[in-house]
Amino acid sequence: MNASENFSLARAWLRAFNAHDVTALVALYAEDATHTSPKIRVLHPETGGRLVGRPALERWWKDAIARLPGLRYEETALTADGDRVFMEYLRHAPNEAPLPVAEVLEVRGGLIVASRVYHG
Repeated sequence: MNASENFSLARAWLRAFNAHDVTALVALYAEDATHTSPKIRVLHPETGGRLVGRPALERWWKDAIARLPGLRYEETALTADGDRVFMEYLRHAPNEAPLPVAEVLEVRGGLIVASRVYHG
């Protein structure tokens, strides 16, 4: 993939997330993709903050949307090359202050193989 294709993938990711279309979101990931996040570590400490595979990702995002029906991400910056995308966005959740987030998507063969979330 080239940087332009990875930009498109990241924008598709943001659109799917903000539409709460978990099926479309998970379809952007490889079957055995990993996702790490401080929020996962807090809510599911037994995972060490890391989920593996589409079914786990689907459960995670369905649960997040059920808990926070107004959850959405506001893109602030995207940087991409042929292997990864660096996304910066503001996380908007009901009754919470906006949270600046950085997320890295590693891409192989047009699918996300790993995503890592960083925030304070």
